[in-house]
Amino acid sequence: MALLIEDSCINCDMCEPECPNGAISYGAEIYEIEPDLCTECVGHYDKPTCISVCPIDCIIIDPAHTESQEQLWDKFVILHHANS
Repeated sequence: MALLIEDSCINCDMCEPECPNGAISYGAEIYEIEPDLCTECVGHYDKPTCISVCPIDCIIIDPAHTESQEQLWDKFVILHHANS
């Protein structure tokens, strides 16, 4: 599953530098997560760091992009080991 930043985001800038995949960027009004790059930190950390650092808990699982742990791992491998 990819993650989603809800409209209640206050643009505190805490999540973007924590993303090991570069999936978080500033969108039209709030930060956004690119589903094709989000692995929920699988391959990097035990839990998503963006959720851990968000002071208002506005990052949720994106119901439009559900993936299994295996799919998230496969995405991590493609993103980080494609040239190995």
